[in-house]
Amino acid sequence: MHKIEIEKYKKNLKLTKRQREILIGTLLGDSHLETQNDEKTFRLKVEHSFKQKEYVDWLYREFRDWVLSPPKVRERFVRLRTVSGVYAKYYFNTLSVGSLRFYAQQFYVERKKAVPRLIHKWLTPLALAVWYMDDGSIKSNHHRTVFLNTQGFAIRDSRVLQKALLEKYGIKTQLRADRYQRQIYFSAETVDKFLTMIERYIIPSMRYKLPKVWVT
Repeated sequence: MHKIEIEKYKKNLKLTKRQREILIGTLLGDSHLETQNDEKTFRLKVEHSFKQKEYVDWLYREFRDWVLSPPKVRERFVRLRTVSGVYAKYYFNTLSVGSLRFYAQQFYVERKKAVPRLIHKWLTPLALAVWYMDDGSIKSNHHRTVFLNTQGFAIRDSRVLQKALLEKYGIKTQLRADRYQRQIYFSAETVDKFLTMIERYIIPSMRYKLPKVWVT
């Protein structure tokens, strides 16, 4: 497309209900909204390890009408104390549009990611499932316990998320520190309710995040 055609095309873009729920979930997780023109427009940036290629491809298909180029691989050399090497990232960006500015205003405070005031209205089962696919993990295959890694949020934001889960779905959680990160830990009495709610939305390549003792 030429620039004029792209600008005309962008004006007609509108999030579907499903796309909005997925957007909320992935913004609670690893995705970001970026601006390149002083916050006039924003684009969604999705990036994961290449090991999560199938998940990125799924997100790409969900936002296909918002994206001009298919996902790409980015490699970079990383040197850590214990290990170093080339790490591959798999990513795509949506078009930069004004309609995403509302979500940027909700999810960012002084350019730092925050939990929106409206999150209690936006936490649908699909949004929760996407958030879990982005940032969820299991304790082990021998336990039912699952976590949501919320190290990207301030403690007060994590507590807002806990409150929303409790008041909207009756799901009890605890906030726990685990080395360098904070986790929302699902209490044993309500973890089944959470997993039952999201299980049907978990794509095949991400089902390893569901406890084996729970999946039949």
